[in-house]
Amino acid sequence: MVAEVLAALKPRPDGRYADGTVGGAGHAAAILKASAPSGWLFGCDRDDAALELAALRLAEFAGRFELRRGNFAELADWLEAGSGDGVLLDLGVSSPQLDRAERGFSFQQDGPLDMRMDRRQALTAAQLVNEAGAEELMRLFRDLGEEPEARRLARAIESERRLRRFETTRQLAELIERISPRRGKRAHPATRVFQALRMAVNDEIGSLRRGLEAAMRILKPGGRLTVITFHSIEDRLVKEFGRERSRDYVVKGESDVPELREPAAPELKWVSRRAVQPSPDEIVANPRARSAQLRVMEKM
Repeated sequence: MVAEVLAALKPRPDGRYADGTVGGAGHAAAILKASAPSGWLFGCDRDDAALELAALRLAEFAGRFELRRGNFAELADWLEAGSGDGVLLDLGVSSPQLDRAERGFSFQQDGPLDMRMDRRQALTAAQLVNEAGAEELMRLFRDLGEEPEARRLARAIESERRLRRFETTRQLAELIERISPRRGKRAHPATRVFQALRMAVNDEIGSLRRGLEAAMRILKPGGRLTVITFHSIEDRLVKEFGRERSRDYVVKGESDVPELREPAAPELKWVSRRAVQPSPDEIVANPRARSAQLRVMEKM
């Protein structure tokens, strides 16, 4: 969604931008090109392999960018408060991560049950699958994967691992397919479980919450926050963040009781209430983009 991101951020020559999920630097390169000759970009990613690709891709913009290995939740630790004109968070797993069997993100290729975006961390998907209790696995599959068979699958995993440890993506996917057969369904029955494990291993929801807060701190008034989500769990969180920060009141306590509201200046506004969808041409060229949604907010 490069064209859509550029339309939302409106890069300009004196602008300062942050790409919190720089990946292969497709968006970053487009932002730097659009903000020539003096626009500047900070890019970070948890994946060391992605940063190596990004450095090669951005070499032509030498002197106008900085790359750092780390989580976008830490943006406010690296960049000055109120200094940014735009922040991009492109969530989820990247195509290179999915396509490399040794990273263990995909059930379509056999590889180690890993799923770490940052390979410096200790926790892997294999550790979760082999050591978490059935109730914990059930909650993960239900809350992060929206898996209707969460309890049944968690119990089957707990039973199977008494016989042998789960070591590979294929081993787990085949068990799930035995317990919950495909029966003509378009999506593989392991899709939701793999999503849930990946999100848990990488603390994606916690990172997103902290990352949205960090983005707000580093943006200047008029700066724009753009977030690309790929499933409903992320999208709901982003929408709720936008709703809370665009209100002209604050709520004391957990419930929004009108009588207890206190007036307050909104911190941001929606640039568009509706999510921006990828173009039909992009979906044809990249089927993985079909579930992408871009949401755009502006700091007040």
